[in-house]
Amino acid sequence: MRSSEIKRKTSETEIRVKVGLDGRGESRICTPCGFLSHMLEQLSRHSGIDIEVTAEGDTRVDPHHTVEDTGAALGEAIAEALGERRGIERYGWAMLAMDEARCDTAVDLSGRGVLVYNVDFPVPWDRPEDFDYSLIKEFLSAFTRTLRGAVHINLAYGENNHHIAESVFKSLARSLGQAVSETGGEVPSTKGSL
Repeated sequence: MRSSEIKRKTSETEIRVKVGLDGRGESRICTPCGFLSHMLEQLSRHSGIDIEVTAEGDTRVDPHHTVEDTGAALGEAIAEALGERRGIERYGWAMLAMDEARCDTAVDLSGRGVLVYNVDFPVPWDRPEDFDYSLIKEFLSAFTRTLRGAVHINLAYGENNHHIAESVFKSLARSLGQAVSETGGEVPSTKGSL
């Protein structure tokens, strides 16, 4: 089974992430940010990747460090579980509707960490008590950097902030699940490595 466990400890956070790429989308998530935990559960369920996260951080300051470092640890864990990336689909994409919101995401597990993020939240004061929606971009920036993959996320439209956020994470999940799936072949690159 393609799996990995990452432990990341800094003066600001302590995070443990475990992933199983060939799982059933089961999750055990414990972070001090309820909204982040909810989004990680969605990411696991809709990608088919088993994800365990335990995160502690200096949320007395704000949740920024915890969110960013969780993204970095999760990307690193998935990258480690992929190994040489031999025999994977490599590419994944999804157009996903969540009520009135629609988000389109494409993933390329290219070995290069790039985030393209075109998402605006229309109601800035409508947010969870423990989370600012701007932190989604911080999470994804750290995630794509350590995943070493290109992730393009484009919100087509949406009115409700929560629905927009869910459409982002669920479309990412569907794309990622497709990209990590096994094809049983060579490294999917004419260069011979990713």
